[in-house]
Amino acid sequence: MGPVRGFRKRKRAEKKVDALSSVAAADHSGDWWDDFSRRITGSLSLSKEVCMFESVFKMSRKTFNYICSLVRDDLMAKTSNFSFSNGHLMTIEDQVAIALRRLSSGDSLLSIGLSFGLNHSTVSAVTWRFVEAMEERGFHHLRWPNSEQEMESIKRKFEKVRGLPNCCGAIDTTHIMMCLPSADASNKVWLDPEKNHSMVVQAIVDAEMRFMDIVTGWPGSMAESVVLRNSGFFKLCEKGMRLNGKKMELGEGLELAEYIIGDSSFPLLPWLLTPYQGKELCESMVEFNARHSATRVVVQRALARFKDMCGIVQGEMWRPDKHKLPRIIHVCCILHNIAIDLEDEARNQTSVSPQHDSGYREQICNFDDKDGVAARDRLCRYLSGR
Repeated sequence: MGPVRGFRKRKRAEKKVDALSSVAAADHSGDWWDDFSRRITGSLSLSKEVCMFESVFKMSRKTFNYICSLVRDDLMAKTSNFSFSNGHLMTIEDQVAIALRRLSSGDSLLSIGLSFGLNHSTVSAVTWRFVEAMEERGFHHLRWPNSEQEMESIKRKFEKVRGLPNCCGAIDTTHIMMCLPSADASNKVWLDPEKNHSMVVQAIVDAEMRFMDIVTGWPGSMAESVVLRNSGFFKLCEKGMRLNGKKMELGEGLELAEYIIGDSSFPLLPWLLTPYQGKELCESMVEFNARHSATRVVVQRALARFKDMCGIVQGEMWRPDKHKLPRIIHVCCILHNIAIDLEDEARNQTSVSPQHDSGYREQICNFDDKDGVAARDRLCRYLSGR
């Protein structure tokens, strides 16, 4: 399977989250949680907070109910029925709960199976069925803004952070570490610069930490700049089909086109502005870098929160299926966005630290496009009042 991208060339019926949040707010499961929590065994049952739904699934009941409403038809349409070890058939809520626990905790299939009275193969099958359903039913929660009004709102929110005008997003990458047998020569491509086996995730977020575009599936040995250049987003931007909206008048006949910001591991391009490098920078360049860094932290926090909410991608995954992993990552990004779209208060309990790639040093890309240099200098002068 090739890399998963946040943009898909097909017509989509956009669904309004506000309209569906009423479905999420209504609890159609009756006393489902009371019954389900009584069946939990092992370490989870000993937790003092086991009665707190959020402590088990890292989301509120409202968000959980909404997710159940998304996948209900797909899960019910399947012919095979899953059951617990006592013979009781699983409800839709049971299946969603087991899958979410697997994704949010990162616990092993065996551990989750013991907690819920299931065979580990059943946990795996239930989780994968959920992933497939979420890919199909939740895709509208992860997309590039499709209207000028949406993009203008994103620009205003970015400008409120530290004054960067016409900014449409922030980009960064993170690594999903994997435990792979070193003896297998085919696994060498997955060795990253820090000598870990990993898969790269490239993400572009808005000012509210919402993923707008993701690319994953590439091995950790690939530089961030190479991952970018192989992405659909890069190709669209180079063709003038993305970041092609309203330009900002800077005065004296100068304009500033739409752009995103990224750290020095990315190339400086007309539509991707990176910080100034070097020790002897003038005052306006230092000020630009400070504003740039303070604004860029939003994507670092988004990736940290994504990993905190979805424990399955945190730490080191034991010999994962490298064809399924990109799809799991994609669904975890969708779940991250749903929590934001529904204003889930439980997400505020997760990490707000910008540290998402501990132990990884920043790569440096020395490619500076001359039009990118000109665009950054124009913005720098504008911000300094010159």
